[in-house]
Amino acid sequence: MKIIILGGGVVGVTSAWYLTQAGHAVTVIDRQPAAGLGTSFANAGQVSPGYSSPWAGPGVPLKAVRWLLMAHRPFVFRPMADPRQWRWLARMLANCTSAAYDRNKGRMVRLAEYSRDLLDELRAGTGLAYDDRQQGTLQVFRTQKQMDHLGDDLRVLDQYKVPYEILDAAGCVRAEPGLAAARDKLVGGLRLPGDQTGDAHIFTQRLAAMAAERGATFLYDTTIRGLRREDRRLTGIDTSRGRMDADAYVLALGSFSPAMVRALGLDLPIYPVKGYSITAPIIDATLAPVSTVMDETYKIAITRLGDRIRVGGTAELAGFSTTLRAPRRATLEHSLTDLFAGAGDVPSATFWTGLRPMTPDGTPIIGPTAIDNLYLNTGHGTLGWTMACGSGRVLADILSARKPDIAYEDLALARYRA
Repeated sequence: MKIIILGGGVVGVTSAWYLTQAGHAVTVIDRQPAAGLGTSFANAGQVSPGYSSPWAGPGVPLKAVRWLLMAHRPFVFRPMADPRQWRWLARMLANCTSAAYDRNKGRMVRLAEYSRDLLDELRAGTGLAYDDRQQGTLQVFRTQKQMDHLGDDLRVLDQYKVPYEILDAAGCVRAEPGLAAARDKLVGGLRLPGDQTGDAHIFTQRLAAMAAERGATFLYDTTIRGLRREDRRLTGIDTSRGRMDADAYVLALGSFSPAMVRALGLDLPIYPVKGYSITAPIIDATLAPVSTVMDETYKIAITRLGDRIRVGGTAELAGFSTTLRAPRRATLEHSLTDLFAGAGDVPSATFWTGLRPMTPDGTPIIGPTAIDNLYLNTGHGTLGWTMACGSGRVLADILSARKPDIAYEDLALARYRA
């Protein structure tokens, strides 16, 4: 089957890989000059199945108010005269119940665990390297109240048999020796030994090259101008290179997915949630993180990527703005220097921002649409890197008329109609 994938980020490229492996003729189209230059470029670097959780949960509305009042705030809301922003926010708040949280986290952990296993297979089978480490994630808590609220997460981890360790402050330092100087600031932590780290940008570019060697075509510097539809099928797409057609189409444009299909009558409940990162060279490896440390207070991930430290976080509702804001950098720097003082060359760190495509329930949208030959693989929020391989394989199985290895029906767009 001839398939066109719209989008060359980590999700689009993993889709291309698995579809090519399944024997399809795949073309990937992206406006960037190479793969992985959008939201995949400088994310936090975590492959964290155990930390896969929806932002919407019990108590989140009250927490959000407190976060807005913090000097180093993990959440920033910039109200706009955009009904889509307010509609998305209302839908997200409707998911802030215990029942919705358990349902959504269960979906996310299921997909993320599967994705991590596929990443292991891919790395073992191809020798693909991307500054990867398989040494777990440590979520650190600065207050006893944070430790006391672990119950809901642990219940889902137990349900899906995800291994974990609950640590005291000394245990956190044993897992991450670079935290020794910050020991008095910690109450304890949750360690997820099955989690991993790696540079999503390097991974995406190298996997795209491997897919191209196996027959996939990548058309970069190509603008997608619109989709053509007749009745219940797409008949082609208009691009800066002219019109192109295929048997099936996969939408993997992240935050830009809703605008691409709105004229077709499809309403994708995806809104951009802006995130920031800094990347600092390591100046003292003994003080740097071993893997990923999640600073629960500021909702920031601090990750070791080879000879660099990547610090990522902040959720900013600001539409499609990509303005780099100094207060957000200050928050990232504060978390790094507070927990790993002296580890990185902070003044020379590069500063980046990207738009995460977030759904109200936190779960990506994968599968068919009301248009017979249009499929979705989008809306992964902060977890595109974590869920990329699993999402790409599920989609490839659906398009190849094979039953996926995991339950997948509740990942489709139809769940919002239900």
